[in-house]
Amino acid sequence: MSNASLDAIAAKSDQPFPGAPNNWRRFFSFSTDHKVIGIQYMVTAFVFFLIGGLLAMVMRGELITPEADLVDRTVYNALFTMHGTIMLFMWTFPMLNGLSNYLVPLMIGARDMAFPRLNAAAFWLVPVFGTLLMASFFVPGGPSQSGWWAYPPVSLQNPTGNLINGQVLWLLAVALSGVSSIMGAVNFVTTIFRMRAPGMGWFRMPAFCWTVLSAQMIQLFGLPSLTAGAVMLLLDLTAGTSFFDPAKGGDPVLYQHFFWFYSHPAVYVIILPIFGTFSEVFPVYARKPLFGYRFVVVSSVIITVLSAMVWVHHMFASGTPSWMRMLFMFSTMLISVPTGVKVFAWVATVWGGKLRLDTPMLFALGGLVCFLFAGITGVMLGAVPFDIHVNNTYFVVGHFHYVIYGATVMGIYAAIYHWFPKMTGHMYYEGLGKLHFALTFIGVNLNFFPMHPLGLMGMPRRVSSYDPEFAYWNVIASLGGFLLGVSTLPFILNIVSSWVLGKRAPANPWNAIGLEWLIPSPPPVENFEEIPIVVSGPYGYGSNESLVSNNPAGELISEHS
Repeated sequence: MSNASLDAIAAKSDQPFPGAPNNWRRFFSFSTDHKVIGIQYMVTAFVFFLIGGLLAMVMRGELITPEADLVDRTVYNALFTMHGTIMLFMWTFPMLNGLSNYLVPLMIGARDMAFPRLNAAAFWLVPVFGTLLMASFFVPGGPSQSGWWAYPPVSLQNPTGNLINGQVLWLLAVALSGVSSIMGAVNFVTTIFRMRAPGMGWFRMPAFCWTVLSAQMIQLFGLPSLTAGAVMLLLDLTAGTSFFDPAKGGDPVLYQHFFWFYSHPAVYVIILPIFGTFSEVFPVYARKPLFGYRFVVVSSVIITVLSAMVWVHHMFASGTPSWMRMLFMFSTMLISVPTGVKVFAWVATVWGGKLRLDTPMLFALGGLVCFLFAGITGVMLGAVPFDIHVNNTYFVVGHFHYVIYGATVMGIYAAIYHWFPKMTGHMYYEGLGKLHFALTFIGVNLNFFPMHPLGLMGMPRRVSSYDPEFAYWNVIASLGGFLLGVSTLPFILNIVSSWVLGKRAPANPWNAIGLEWLIPSPPPVENFEEIPIVVSGPYGYGSNESLVSNNPAGELISEHS
């Protein structure tokens, strides 16, 4: 199978660039360089990660005792609403967009994204809707208190009577986030379809790019639903319409369909690039080809298709008809098959390999362990009788956080450490990296495992006070939450000090296979001196096959090494 490249992109562009790769000022400019935009996304997202994490630590401080004795109950409602919103819309999605922005053009042999200015515009919407969310802390009545679902009729309440209130700002932010993500998705899909290097057929493309393509396809078909639901809810709240207001004849369950049609597939938008990271990291540090490469990449596409058929399993307790419950229980179970194919391939890749337990590998293995546990509890939640039993309890919260923090955040850390030398031109400090991993892995399990027995015991989510019989597991979870907060300190110290003072990184410090490792660290402005011509598959560990037939770096490697 052949691929097509845009001739116009293959040639160097004439657009001005705000300086060389070592010019830090470009990170504060309206740059159209995908690498600059990628790092802008990642740094912005990490700032919001710290804010969302601080809100979580206040919540865990409240829950360390059964009584509500730290913050007011309405403040607690705002805390869990803003924590969930920030962690999803301001941390996870922007961070993954950043990684994908940085890596995809390099991995497919392109000089930039297909639409560089659209790419920059999509990023600069992030601080805009981030500011809207933060501004909601300062309006009368404070931020939204309806949870990150914003289910009506709770989200339609406006006790202050002000037109500009926390819920309105929340809806505006979510709608803008949807617009930004759709702009990004158009760009990613076009770039991968049209700008792969000569010779890079579909089955010579790295698994990470397959997962980004699959995730962005979900964004294209799913996000319009969420964005439309947010706009309709905004009209109900501000213009007196009655799409979802039951007091005026609206249907609140309709909103749930709009919300979950996107927001369950959104989990795959998040986890698919992490699957791609695992598929890149395991072969490098096990020194083996990715087992079952074609099955792994095709399973990403199957997950994309099936992800559009599972949203109702979030609504088993919303008066859903029995036939619909059975149908969506079956489709939810079915999606575990392609996911299981991936897990089997990763285990087979690592099995018998010459393992090198550097920080990226430790985070990838830790993330895989957490994902396995989350997968088991996910299958349990897919079953209607069990889901009804634990609906809206801490069991659901625990399962979700094993996916979002245990697998996703640890996968993000694996990616950051793995490609940090490429991005910055400096090596990180391995000792600090391993300390970061140990604190994170212990913190994740202390924080989120206790939520499972709490849920089975019947503790509801989103409460600031609880029966004393739940105190034991809550104390452990809170200690784990504080440990997770502490775990970010060695990461920040490592990244900042390494970027400023770390040892210079060679072009390929891990002896990895991939187009991004054929060029200097950090890459030059237009990535490749000469567009690479790909002649073999992406995971030729143990073979003497060359990946390309030319030298994409020209003389740059010798100049920078």
